[in-house]
Amino acid sequence: MKTITLIPGDGIGLEIVESVKEIFKAVNAPIVWEVQIAGKTALEQHGELIPQSLIDSIQKNKVALKGPVETPVGGGFKSINVTLRQQFDLYQNVRPCKNTVGINTRFNDVDLVLFRENTEGLYSGLFLYDERLQIVDSVSRISMKGCLRIVRAAFEYAKKHKRKCVTVVHKANILKKSGGMMLEAAKIVSADYPDVTWNDRIIDNMCMQLVTRPEQFDVVVTSNLFGDILSDLCAGLVGGLGVVPGANIGDEVAIFEAVHGTAPDIAGKGIANPTAILRSAIMMLEYLGEDEIAKKIDNALDRTLAVKELCTGDLGGKANTETFTKNVIANL
Repeated sequence: MKTITLIPGDGIGLEIVESVKEIFKAVNAPIVWEVQIAGKTALEQHGELIPQSLIDSIQKNKVALKGPVETPVGGGFKSINVTLRQQFDLYQNVRPCKNTVGINTRFNDVDLVLFRENTEGLYSGLFLYDERLQIVDSVSRISMKGCLRIVRAAFEYAKKHKRKCVTVVHKANILKKSGGMMLEAAKIVSADYPDVTWNDRIIDNMCMQLVTRPEQFDVVVTSNLFGDILSDLCAGLVGGLGVVPGANIGDEVAIFEAVHGTAPDIAGKGIANPTAILRSAIMMLEYLGEDEIAKKIDNALDRTLAVKELCTGDLGGKANTETFTKNVIANL
């Protein structure tokens, strides 16, 4: 049995996490949950955003599954997601985006995995503020170490999963040094992976090509800000944030998470779609080496999503969260 830190999060987090727990129980997954709180919920209950008990739990267990955590726009406290990524040096943000039978989109052949550098760039939290002039300078810190390790993670994934091409996304035509560093890292790393080809795209061109011919891309790697934007764009190609998983992976710790928001407008109504958190939990099982159980849940989920009436309302069905969970269990 493996003990996993479980962070339900805010809003619909409790409901969708409960769905994962029920499905894992039904399939006899060798997982013991250690429940911890963070974000708004922790602030209200304990007066702190990230309790020490949560940090200790993740440090001990090395793996966590996290529901959505509220982050105010334009003010309030610092993003809990960013804080946890930096705390545990989770430099890989991994987002698979693949079409699913039953979820109708504008494209039918999307199957890509995006690697986003997770700890540097404009999200480093470095800035200067001149109150008199009301000018803010946000510092985009890029290191060769950071570029090398995220590019290597992308190439290693491509090799392991028998994918053919890695696309490096940058803005080196304007950001000569920072964009150029990512390209230089790709040249260095690619020498160790002769069976994996690679190319590069400028970020604005990449956005255009993703919404015209997304099927041409396989594994994509880029910097923090560009990756944040592209990951949501790619999710939109295959059905939205409610159906794609996410993982934050470091050398020692990994946190798997639902990539959508807390949806306070539907929280407590029992109608939330647990697909994203369930797919993240499947990624977690694969990370733990529980491939057989992961595949069993993945197949059951795909069979459920393929039948419209078995799905939740956001996917055009009539099921609520509880019914959808039962439908997945019935398809195990």
